[in-house]
Amino acid sequence: MGFEYLGLKEINGPLVILEGTLDVAFEEMVELKLEDGSFKTGRVVYLDSEKAIIQVFEGTYGLSLTNTKTICSGKPLTLPVSEEILGRVFSGSGKAIDGLGEICAEKYLDINGAPLNPVARTYPRDFIQTGISAIDALATIIRGQKLPIFSGSGMQHNKLAVQIVNQASVKNSSNDFCIVFAAMGVKNDVATFFRRSFQESGVANNVVMFLNLSNDPIVERILTPRCALTAAEYLAYEKGKHVLVILTDMTAYAEALREFSSSKGEIPGRKGYPGYLYSDLASIYERAGIIEGLEGSVTQIPILTMPNDDITHPVPDLTGYITEGQIVLDRNLDQKGIYPPISILPSLSRLMKDGIGEGFTRWDHSMLANQLFSSYAKAQEAKSLASVIGEEELSVLDKKYLNFGNILETEFIRQQENENRTIEETLNLGWKLLKMFSKEELDRVDEETFNRI
Repeated sequence: MGFEYLGLKEINGPLVILEGTLDVAFEEMVELKLEDGSFKTGRVVYLDSEKAIIQVFEGTYGLSLTNTKTICSGKPLTLPVSEEILGRVFSGSGKAIDGLGEICAEKYLDINGAPLNPVARTYPRDFIQTGISAIDALATIIRGQKLPIFSGSGMQHNKLAVQIVNQASVKNSSNDFCIVFAAMGVKNDVATFFRRSFQESGVANNVVMFLNLSNDPIVERILTPRCALTAAEYLAYEKGKHVLVILTDMTAYAEALREFSSSKGEIPGRKGYPGYLYSDLASIYERAGIIEGLEGSVTQIPILTMPNDDITHPVPDLTGYITEGQIVLDRNLDQKGIYPPISILPSLSRLMKDGIGEGFTRWDHSMLANQLFSSYAKAQEAKSLASVIGEEELSVLDKKYLNFGNILETEFIRQQENENRTIEETLNLGWKLLKMFSKEELDRVDEETFNRI
């Protein structure tokens, strides 16, 4: 146990300032004892030679400048972990909120994680099957990858997240597969939707949930992804499981970080976000991967909503620099009633080429993906031309591409929210749609493949 201090220098929003501190560490946990004998929890977020700034999780209401006693714990925030966490629901700071009592902890882990030796990382290879054709065929998720979903407010990213949780599996592995799901700044009805969906589909016992509601403290929102990733690293690297981590919504996390930074009086950067937003996001996203010699893996799918559907907004922009591609949801497809509304042309998985093909998915996967991209791009060009000169003025070939684009959206991209297509079904469907073109029009398919299909 560390030192005890009586009185506070200043109270500012969710922060309190302590003067004359000795032996207090950055990110150390503290307890603040109020005059009525109750306690609040805090975390040291800033230090200099004369003072310490403390985040108070439960808010600063009721604190006294003269009579508040601050008790330092001498250690950072830790998460109690054991295999019992599977099937449980926790708050954003790692406290059980499902009414089943506390975890019988095997150990306590620092939520900030331990730095990984880059040389110890293994290159991601294996394919994760989601059962969603637009993802599996054209923006394939590879085990150990970090692949975000860029959405817009009011779109169906929550439904897509639930479908991925319900259907995801590692195709070529006998290791246990599980999900860590973290929701940040969600409303009560959305949190209830997630919990009910996982229970009804029967996957709840294989999911660890961390829920931070919109009326919970913003401090907790900053801790939520770190608690989730600590649980994931424990299950992956100590229990040998393949863990898929879904973080939604990273924009809510970044806005909490902006509000917290403003409370500290830091100089703002782009759109008011702190200048260290890039490194802060990187400290979360880089906690994915495979470590040489260990059986498990951590794969991340962060979901973020783009304000005003602006992909150049600081949060999606910086996320794109750190992660290995993106899956982009399109509002026009959403308005046409196509679910999932995945826009395949701006979507990209940079590790896809190394986790598909013979021995991973199927020998023809790469060629099919290239041809679908090429043909759909020509369909979009024909659509743009039709908007200028009218559809009736298009050439026969342009009309064929226009028709192909519509069929691809309604038969390949669109599927039911509980429809789980195998990779073979997805690839066969893709080739079926391409059969409307002649060999000369399939410029990404070689002679041998054309004859085999």
